[in-house]
Amino acid sequence: MTSFEALPPGNDGLLSARPGPDLAAWDYVRSEHVARGTAVSYAGHEPAAYATRVAVRRPASPGSFSGTVVVEWLNVSSGSDAAPDWTYLAAEIVRRGHAWVGVSAQHVGVEGGAAAVGVAGVAPTGIKGRQRYAALHHPGDAYSYSIFAQVAAALDDLLPDLVVDVRLALGESQSAYALTTFANVVHEQTGVFDGFLIHSRGAAAMPLGEPGEAVDPRAYRTGAAAPIRDDLDVPVLMVQTETDLVGLLDHVRARQPDGARVRLWEVAGTAHADRYVIGEFEAVLGCPRPVNRGQQAYVVRAALRWLDGWARDGDPAPTAARLALEGRELVRDRAGNAVGGVRTPCVEAPVETYRGDTDPDASYLCQLFGSTLPLDAEVLRRLWPDRAAYLAAYERATDAAVAAGFVLPEDRAEVLAEARPELLAD
Repeated sequence: MTSFEALPPGNDGLLSARPGPDLAAWDYVRSEHVARGTAVSYAGHEPAAYATRVAVRRPASPGSFSGTVVVEWLNVSSGSDAAPDWTYLAAEIVRRGHAWVGVSAQHVGVEGGAAAVGVAGVAPTGIKGRQRYAALHHPGDAYSYSIFAQVAAALDDLLPDLVVDVRLALGESQSAYALTTFANVVHEQTGVFDGFLIHSRGAAAMPLGEPGEAVDPRAYRTGAAAPIRDDLDVPVLMVQTETDLVGLLDHVRARQPDGARVRLWEVAGTAHADRYVIGEFEAVLGCPRPVNRGQQAYVVRAALRWLDGWARDGDPAPTAARLALEGRELVRDRAGNAVGGVRTPCVEAPVETYRGDTDPDASYLCQLFGSTLPLDAEVLRRLWPDRAAYLAAYERATDAAVAAGFVLPEDRAEVLAEARPELLAD
């Protein structure tokens, strides 16, 4: 039995380099809670008590609530809790009236420990070090899956004035490894989620963990390939970038065909992390090239829209072509962009090259952020006789992406505003 205790109003520490939507303007409210219970281990260890943090962002009025709760497995790759999918998805969440719940599911996020990916200026300390969270206790990552499931199962107690119809699990990067294990091993024992959005996973899956300690992604990311099982009773939609497929995460080893309830979207011109996430703080990374400026965010928003409808017995998400490979190398077009995959306007009507990799001597963190490279002036002249031709092609590509279901109609104006005619000669 999971119980919740509301924390006093305060900063939940889930910082983002990109300003999110004005929650008050959307009539949304924040709250934060301590979740307590006894978790089980799916590796057979004895049950253990826990007290962890749960962050909530929800419509203030029950009448504005969609019925869907998006439950994010908070990411701890930096050594601290972060909510990358809230950053990518906040615009879609608030305009649809969903509630968002972020769960401090992993040991490092609560108790502290080593960072898998160092971020300048971010100390790898768990939230328990702050007085606000002094009462928390995490018994180890052997219990993280049960903690996540228990919080989701108890949403009626956490949000007693809301009628919850659909529970969707989502997580990015290290959290996506965890959700792979959850979908393949834990879901059939809990049945708590109605769908999974697995964003930027690698080939392997996170282990079931040990009591009293954190799992180390550096130890398991080269492990056995773990495709999503094809007999699940709920939909799973995976969104993968170039970096995830053939870069550091090597998902190509677990690449799988679409199934009745599984979709894999590989997005051309994207990186594991990008300019959308880091915003104006790009310089802090110290990367040798400008980071990736692809349009992943719009595809992830569309993925959530499709998953929500699919979980409600609506149409399944569309299938997508795979990125084209020759061996383990991406096939590239005359602008240097990847061929195949989900196509966004910036790669269909290019004025730059968007890659999931960067200088091979760059830091591990910069490798995750990919790169954006200028196109040679002669290549630009061959592609676009003038700015009008470019803008017309960019608009056609935007409308094609909307028609295919990979960009939402509500995002059309925002996508069109990202055209870059200034890179072309007058």
